[in-house]
Amino acid sequence: MDFEQLETFLEVARLSSFSRAAERRFRTQPAISAQIRALEEEVGARLLDRSGGKVSITQSGKLFQKYAEETLEARKAVLTAIAETERVPRGEIIVGANEGTCLHILPEVFAEFKRQYPDVAVNIKRADYGKILESVIDNSVDFGVVSLPVTDNRLKIVLIHRDELVIIAPPGHPLAENKSARVADVANFPLVMPKVGHTRDALEELFNERRVKPRYAMELDSSELLKRFVAANVGVGFIARSHVQEDVQAKVLAAIEISDAQIRRDLALVYRKDKALSRAALAFIDTTVKIKTPEVVVPVRR
Repeated sequence: MDFEQLETFLEVARLSSFSRAAERRFRTQPAISAQIRALEEEVGARLLDRSGGKVSITQSGKLFQKYAEETLEARKAVLTAIAETERVPRGEIIVGANEGTCLHILPEVFAEFKRQYPDVAVNIKRADYGKILESVIDNSVDFGVVSLPVTDNRLKIVLIHRDELVIIAPPGHPLAENKSARVADVANFPLVMPKVGHTRDALEELFNERRVKPRYAMELDSSELLKRFVAANVGVGFIARSHVQEDVQAKVLAAIEISDAQIRRDLALVYRKDKALSRAALAFIDTTVKIKTPEVVVPVRR
């Protein structure tokens, strides 16, 4: 029995799926199945029920799940404790964030953090808002970077980036002739919309308030795809200002202010309030806050 087998078991149990666990673990499904079989042979009990076309955890599996979680937490704690004795941030941190944040907000943070703390491994898990918060709560990531608001009182929230939505259109579009436009003006054109998430919810709430009935040309689960289809003149869209700066400079897209509304897209670093933060984690918070919000630096006590 090894740590990798325990991590695989917990992933399958959490997702109730061998195939999805294989994707998350970057393994083939047969390799995942072999690890689970080896565990079950060693403990002498079936841990997962594969009957009925779905995967569920058995009673023995529930007992084993608690043991596996405690073992992995103990491993992480001892590695952190040893690193702490050297008083130099070491180990690993895992950050959950969506596509736009990974591409436009975090690269400079990671670059500076790695420059200062080369012995800390930094991994990122890309997911949507809901999955990020789930991962923070179940401790599969150390931090999440998500748009506000966050209402879960189990989480500590550290503001790291202030942003807002702007309208985007191709440079030759009628809306691009002006510096700003009303929500009703935008609704006169086909819209390229995000499928789900905070931006989608905020826009639909705004449309309902204004009694506007927009025409949706496309609904996409990628902010980068959304920009590309807007640039191809499929429709106009809304996106966080920071996500489109390079496209505006390259004259691929035009960014237009919303004249009669403001939709904030402020980002926060979130983590569990009861989490024991390692030196590496504390250093990451400090670095992120200093780079992304230099006007509101809040020192983290060590």
